[in-house]
Amino acid sequence: MTSVLLIYPFFKPRIDRSVFRFPPLGIAYIAASLRNAGHSVQILDCTFMDKADAMERALSMKSDVVGIYCMATMLQDCVWFAENLRPQCRLMVAGGPLPTCDPVPFLNYFDAVVRGEGEEIIQELISAFEQGSDLSSLKGVAYRKQSSPLNESESNRVFTSERTFMKDLDSIPFPARDLLPNDDYINYARSKYGYSITTVMSTRGCPFECDFCSNVVFGGSYRERSAGNVVDEIEEALKWGYDRISFADDVFTLNKQRVSEICAEILNRKIHFQWECLGRVDMLDYPMALEMKNAGCSRIYFGIESGNNEILKIMNKKITVESARIAVEAAHRAGLEVGAFFIIFYPGETSNTILDTLHFANSLPIYYMGLTIPYPLPGTALYERVKNRTKLNWQPENNILFSHTLTFDADFSRIKIWFGLLKGQIQFRLKKKLGKVAPFLFSLFEKSTDGIFRVLK
Repeated sequence: MTSVLLIYPFFKPRIDRSVFRFPPLGIAYIAASLRNAGHSVQILDCTFMDKADAMERALSMKSDVVGIYCMATMLQDCVWFAENLRPQCRLMVAGGPLPTCDPVPFLNYFDAVVRGEGEEIIQELISAFEQGSDLSSLKGVAYRKQSSPLNESESNRVFTSERTFMKDLDSIPFPARDLLPNDDYINYARSKYGYSITTVMSTRGCPFECDFCSNVVFGGSYRERSAGNVVDEIEEALKWGYDRISFADDVFTLNKQRVSEICAEILNRKIHFQWECLGRVDMLDYPMALEMKNAGCSRIYFGIESGNNEILKIMNKKITVESARIAVEAAHRAGLEVGAFFIIFYPGETSNTILDTLHFANSLPIYYMGLTIPYPLPGTALYERVKNRTKLNWQPENNILFSHTLTFDADFSRIKIWFGLLKGQIQFRLKKKLGKVAPFLFSLFEKSTDGIFRVLK
């Protein structure tokens, strides 16, 4: 039996503005699959730990295999763990979005990289490791030849063929939630929101190709779990003490019939809980929203991204400002709280298109607005367009105003970008507080700051 340590190298920032803080489903899925295969598995979720304690715990586990999840914001901590744990482990593996789309840099620190969905690949990789067999027959991995040292030439790197996506999602064991720090997540959420919440993923993949979206792990495929299987996991997750469920699907509302089946299953089992999801504005109407509301849905989030149709075309969103308004108003009328995400200062924007987005956001009946700048992640069309002016090895800023970090040379000054973000957040809050009682004050702020914004370069 091989001992495996899976690390989620995220450290909650000192100034934590995020309203989304969920247990890492990805490594919990990997842990469940490895445990079913007979391995001894532990998870080190660093979310509520300081770095010194996390490293001490990781070293004390003395595992044969160490697997580390990585996305762009975790790169430095991922490498830090790999360098410190390498002397005592026999196999070091990287997985997640960034290693999947850009495995080469990881082969300077890891023996192998899992590319794509990891449940099957990791089992085969560890089996080959135990038997001392060649890895070339495994699909979906990148590795260094066993005889080659770290930082060796390209000739010693091997990239196997791509792996097909798993079709039967119901056959995948539920995430190993017992290995996660559930009490920490529950206590954190209840102190911050007044309720606890965890995630369930009922589908994998997204068939759309938004310019900025990195979906390298699940790709452009779209696969569904059965309604019964999904609700079985919901019941299991709620038993850990969570109050609510957030569906982690890229587009929960893509298949109307499947949504209806899940709602019916929840009602048939008489499970009383609130849930939320992410939808597309062109895939939700009033009857669907009302059906979701009756089954316990309390919130829906839309990635609207822009209030200008030309910018939406550049983003390849395949929606319009008009369809966004219709969907938001339908959800609101059904009794759902609506959240919306927007990106400003996108390549190709002007001052006017950015103001279009801020004005549009404030015209909608939404309770939450996520406002951000673009992040050209490797593997996206946006990255390919601006990769010659991107900045590597970035970490989120952690100052009193923003956690955003500009990762490419933008078309606007840093001062204008910060002003735009701050203006957007302030006027959204003012609209919520003053929109009905003192609309003239909101209008005064909006118009005066519009003028300042246009002057800034």
